[in-house]
Amino acid sequence: MHIGVIGAGRLGATLAGWCAESGHDVAVTSRHPERLGSVVDNLGGHGAAMPVADAVAFADVVLFAPNWESAHEALDLAGDALTGKVVIDATNPPAPAGTSGFETLIDWAPEAHWAKAFNTLPTTVLGRRRGHDPLLAEFVCTDRPDARRTAATLVRDLGFAPVYAGGPRAARLTEPGGPLQLTEVDVFHATEALAEALAAAR
Repeated sequence: MHIGVIGAGRLGATLAGWCAESGHDVAVTSRHPERLGSVVDNLGGHGAAMPVADAVAFADVVLFAPNWESAHEALDLAGDALTGKVVIDATNPPAPAGTSGFETLIDWAPEAHWAKAFNTLPTTVLGRRRGHDPLLAEFVCTDRPDARRTAATLVRDLGFAPVYAGGPRAARLTEPGGPLQLTEVDVFHATEALAEALAAAR
């Protein structure tokens, strides 16, 4: 797949590297794509830096990993290129609110096909568990079948086990203040962890 990665901080750069290792072609982007030479160097010839709108247009799927404070600006820069595009949200808002950050992003850019994943654990944990049996569970939230399939495929490609947690409202479970945030659980115990999280949220 062609993958666009918006945000080149620790998470975005790490995910971009893993996508390239998995054989995907990657376009990385940020406010200043001209500053991403070191990130591109780590993509093993499978990536390039581009302006945001170009990276989104290039991509079959977008990994959305900017700082939360830059999220709205990143969507503005992507513009019409987001229409119909599967976008996997890996951001976390800074504090719990009445709605999840994921639901907020959907409101800001309803033309994209959103899924939520890669936001519950730090890169240190993801890197330690990546590809090791039993596979680490990666919770996926979406109400769009195409986004669910695409997110599941990418989660598997990167060495994790996709576990469907529910629609956009379920993203509250995975974000700061939610019971699945910072929950390190393997695929065999993920269903139990999700049931406990849903019960705690009632």
